[in-house]
Amino acid sequence: MHKQQSIIEESLTALLKDESFLPDLQEQTRDQAFKSLVAILSTPNHIHKSFLRVALENGMIIRVPAFRVQHNDTVGPYKGGIRFHESVNEDEVANLAKLMTLKNALHELPFGGAKGGVVINPKDYSNKELNLICKKYVQYFDDILGPDKDIPAPDVGTGEREMDWMMGEFKGNHPGTEYRGSFTGKSIVNGGSLGRRQATGKGVYFTFRYMMHDFLHKNKQWLSETDNRFAKTALAHADQPLTMAVQGFGNLGSVAALEAYHCNYLQNKIVAVSDQNVMLYNESGLDIPALVKHAEANDGDLPRTEEELGKSKLTAQIKDRDDLLELDVDVLMLAALEDQIHEGNVKDIKAKLIIEGANSPITEEADKYLADRGILIVPDILANAGGVIVSYFEWVQGRETQFMDEDEVYERLYDKLRHTMDTIYPQFFGDPFPLRQNCYIHTVMKISTIMYRQGNLY
Repeated sequence: MHKQQSIIEESLTALLKDESFLPDLQEQTRDQAFKSLVAILSTPNHIHKSFLRVALENGMIIRVPAFRVQHNDTVGPYKGGIRFHESVNEDEVANLAKLMTLKNALHELPFGGAKGGVVINPKDYSNKELNLICKKYVQYFDDILGPDKDIPAPDVGTGEREMDWMMGEFKGNHPGTEYRGSFTGKSIVNGGSLGRRQATGKGVYFTFRYMMHDFLHKNKQWLSETDNRFAKTALAHADQPLTMAVQGFGNLGSVAALEAYHCNYLQNKIVAVSDQNVMLYNESGLDIPALVKHAEANDGDLPRTEEELGKSKLTAQIKDRDDLLELDVDVLMLAALEDQIHEGNVKDIKAKLIIEGANSPITEEADKYLADRGILIVPDILANAGGVIVSYFEWVQGRETQFMDEDEVYERLYDKLRHTMDTIYPQFFGDPFPLRQNCYIHTVMKISTIMYRQGNLY
């Protein structure tokens, strides 16, 4: 059973015993309704699959597997990214769509959950071929997409360029209809929102900083009196210099690392970063701005040789990328792909604080093991919602054709995240459940209430 499904069932079991939740449902009717909720939330509404017919520049025709999974639209139209990656498969996309449903509900966004994927490595294709793949994706899934149906956004392997191409194709297929809200994460000139590219990384670090500085400082006395094992972990690292390692230095990881590097509230020292090729380590702390500058000039890659380090005036040891997870650091930020911490390496994890920038970077078994050890994990459902929050702002701005400046976007992003954290953190530190479980209970409760009110449990 996938981790999300297990936590959903555990959350519903806890809510079943809470008589203050949906009190109108009693005895057999209550039991039947909760079994219905398990069935509804565990399965997607629709799974769309196709093989895109793509003509390559060398004259060959290939068929590329592509997916769009629409999990649940109880709260609003489907919303979720499209990833281009060779590991994409139906089960992965379905689980990510489920996570989007829960994430949007947690942060009170008027969207349901969806996800898309194309089984390619973008680096293997020319710009012309990628443009055709994007257009084909829209053509093949045209009937299910739209600003009031299903609104895709960027994900791993895609960005504003791909969203511009896709929106352009959608516009051409639907003349005279609203098209700006059909895709989010677009370039500014095409109706995108300022701050969208940086939003996920900024949000990831903000959730951690808010917990470890703002919330702890306001509630230190209360937290010191509780027996909560996660509160003890947080307090043990409060007002202390924090060593940090960042796995993944793409758009998300590099922005979050830069936020941590410049933070005036916490004493962060980023001693290691990694990408798909290499890990760089410096026990005295890495020059993150210089690394970001190098990556921007080198197709997103970190320096791989002593020569490249020298050209960028960087001091670091070059190590195996896979060794980063087992470093003896206080904080581990996971900003790469799924299932990075698993049964095979979880016992070697030394960090006491983990931030999930990526979706599902810890397997179910590893998650339980870490929680039992009192390791505090800021989960994906809470931490990496910055992108979809600003996508919501973009969707609204496109419909109103009125746009916010960048400072206003970030201010509203932080307000939205702060509202969620002020709801979640007090109950988390007040009971024995891990933070992930608290988030799931809250969001499952909200979706279940809406479904009940809409008459969808009969």
